[in-house]
This record gives sequence, structure tokens and C-alpha cells, in this order.
Amino acid sequence: MLKPVALSLSLAMGFGHASLAAADEYYRYRNDKGVTVLDRLGVPPEYIEKGYQVVDEQGRVIREVPPAPTMEERQRMIEEKARARSDVQLLRIYSEPADVDRARTRKLAELDGVIGVAHSNLSSLRTQQANLQSQAAEFERAGRDVPEHLLVQIDNIKAEQVGVEKDIQRYQKSRAEAEAAFAADRERLVELRGE
Repeated sequence: MLKPVALSLSLAMGFGHASLAAADEYYRYRNDKGVTVLDRLGVPPEYIEKGYQVVDEQGRVIREVPPAPTMEERQRMIEEKARARSDVQLLRIYSEPADVDRARTRKLAELDGVIGVAHSNLSSLRTQQANLQSQAAEFERAGRDVPEHLLVQIDNIKAEQVGVEKDIQRYQKSRAEAEAAFAADRERLVELRGE
């Protein structure tokens, strides 16, 4: 019966000693006036982001908590992480600059094909509009009113042409963006590969 009590006492004393060791820690920080403060209770919340040190009774640094990063530093870290992820992905996709060139050629050919089809559609719509306008002119030369359905068709074709022209502009913009993106990927790959 004495052995369990002795064990309990030694455990309690061990835990008590650990508590005393923690009590020997001090927190060192600077307040708003620039004065260095040593505090056994901790660092007030308003000073935590400025960083602080945990020191022992002799003033030796046990642990240092650096200041919180500024907004600019946080933004830079986010950008660096994004760049690192992008680099990993780039190296996974392409093994050499020639791979980037081949992918660029394929993508630009695809976009050129889409642009070509859109130009062809635009040309077809312009031909249809010219034919309908010619029919409308025949009615006017004959002194008759142009039928309403003919005027509606002409208006619809004009609206379609505007839509196709916008599509062409969008495709051309996508082509320019793709070209710039492939150029940037190639340049970065060469940089990463040290070529």
C-alpha cells in the first residue's frame, strides 16, 4: 500500500517540478513606447504581432516568435507559393522547350481554324444580306412596299453579323493571349532548366 502512495507522490512532485520550470519562463517584448518589458504572465494581444522572446531566469532566449509578416510580405509569400506550384506544373507538362513550341503550334492552329470558320460564316452572312437587299431593291424599283418578312430577315442577318464579328474579336484576343502564355511558359521553362 505504501508503494502506490510513494509513486503518486513522486509523480506529483515531478509534475510540480515541470510547473516550476514553466514558471521560470519570461516573455520579453517591446511596448508602444519602445521599452523592453519582461512579463511572467505572457504578451498582451496588441504586442503579439510585433514578435517576442521567451527567456529563462538568466535572460537566455529559449524561443523566439518572429513578428507577423506585413501585408506586402504576406502577398509576396502568396505569390511565391503560386509561382512554385506553377513551376511544378510547368515541369510536369513540358520536358523541354520544343514541347512548348509543339503545344503552341497545335493551339494556334486550332484557334486559327476557329477564326477561319467564323470569317467564312461572316462572308456567307454578308452574301445573304446582299441577296436580300437586292430583293428588297427590286420591290422598291417596282414601286411596291418591301414585305415585312424580308425586312425582318435583313435585320436578323445584320444582328448575326455583329455577333460573328464579336466572336472573331474574342477568338483573336484568345489567340494573342495564348501566344503570350506559351512564350512566358517557354521562357520560364528555359530558366528552370538552366538552358
